[in-house]
Amino acid sequence: MGDVRHLYVHLPFCAHRCGYCDFVTVVGRREQHGGYVDALLAELDLERAVLVDALETVFLGGGTPTFTEPTELSRLLDRLPPAEELTVEANPETITPEVARLLSAGGVNRVSLGAQSFQPSLLAVLERRASPDDVRRAVYLLRDAGFDNISLDLVYGIPGQSSSDLARDLAEALALEPEHLSCYELEAKPGTRFTHAYGDELEHQAEAMEGYFEQVVDTLAAAGYRWYETANFCRDAAPADPRDLRAHHNLAYWRGQDYLGIGVGAVSTVQGMRRRNAAGLARYRASLQCGERPPAEIEIIDRETRAREQLMLGLRLDEPLAVSGLHGALDRDALDRMVERGLVELDSNGDSAEISLTRHGRFLGGGVTAELLDVASA
Repeated sequence: MGDVRHLYVHLPFCAHRCGYCDFVTVVGRREQHGGYVDALLAELDLERAVLVDALETVFLGGGTPTFTEPTELSRLLDRLPPAEELTVEANPETITPEVARLLSAGGVNRVSLGAQSFQPSLLAVLERRASPDDVRRAVYLLRDAGFDNISLDLVYGIPGQSSSDLARDLAEALALEPEHLSCYELEAKPGTRFTHAYGDELEHQAEAMEGYFEQVVDTLAAAGYRWYETANFCRDAAPADPRDLRAHHNLAYWRGQDYLGIGVGAVSTVQGMRRRNAAGLARYRASLQCGERPPAEIEIIDRETRAREQLMLGLRLDEPLAVSGLHGALDRDALDRMVERGLVELDSNGDSAEISLTRHGRFLGGGVTAELLDVASA
C-alpha cells in the first residue's frame, strides 16, 4: 500500500468545445465512452499500489464528466476507491433527475457546476450551451437528490462584460446559496479562435481585471464567504454547519501534496516525479489494452523546484506558509521589501517563521510572488 491520498480522474468527453477552452477534451464519441472507462480502470489497477486504501479526495474533471454515458459513469464510480470527498464536475445542461440520482448513488458528495455567467449574451460569447435557467434547474435537482455541497464556477473579464453584469452574476449565484464559489479571470490562450475573434476586447477587459477582482472579493466577503484561495470562496463555518467547505482536493495541490492522475492528459506528482500522460486518446487506450502504462512525459522534481512551487502555490492561500520549507526559493531581501510595503506579513519565530500575503498583497498576487522568488534558484 502506498501513501498517496488524492486521485484525479480525467473524463475528456464534451458535447461541444468552447472557443476559449484549452483542456484535453474530445467532442462527442459516445461509442468510445465504454472503451475509455475500461482504459481508466486498467490504469487505476496498474497504479493502485501508490494509493492508500481509503483516500482523502477523488476529483472527476474534464471535459464534462456528466456528459459521459450514464452506464459508463456509474460503472466508473462503482470501481473508485472510497474517499472522504468525491467531487464531480458538471455542465448544468447535463444534470437531469436521473444523473443527479446516479451521482448520489455512486458516492459523489460534492458537485462543481460550470455556470460561468447568468447573462445570456455573455454565455453566447463563451459558446456555452447552458442557459441561466439550466443552472438554476441543475442546482435544484442536485438539492432534491440530497447534495449539500455544491460549487459554482463564474468567469469574469468576458468580452462585452461590465461591472454591472458581474454584479448581477454574483447576485444570481448567491441567490442559489452554493456552499462554494470559484471565480476566475477569463484566460484565452494565444492562437485560439476566441482570441482571433475578441482580441481587442480582451485587451480592454485586461485593464479592468483588477477592479473586477476586488468586486468579486468584496461582494462574496460581505455575503459571508471566506476568501481562502486566490479564486476560491467557501461559506464560513457556522454553528449550524461547522463543516470545512473548502475544496480539499485542490487544497492538496496548493499545499504541494502528492496526487495520482489517471486518464488521457492527466498529471500525477508522486514521490518526487511528475508524470503527464500524452493527450492522444487512441494511444492512451491502445497502451492500456496491452497492459502497459500510457505514454507520458516525466519530470524529476528536485528540492529547489519543489520549494519554488510550494512558494508560488502556498501563497495563493489565506493560511500562513512555513519559511522552513522554502530553502533556496525565497529571496530574503525581497521579503524584507515586501514586508515594508505592507504586502507580506512575517511571523518570525525562529525556525517556525511563517509568511502570508496581506489583503493588498493578495490582490497583487502573482506579482508579489514573483518578487519573492529567488532569481538565483530559477
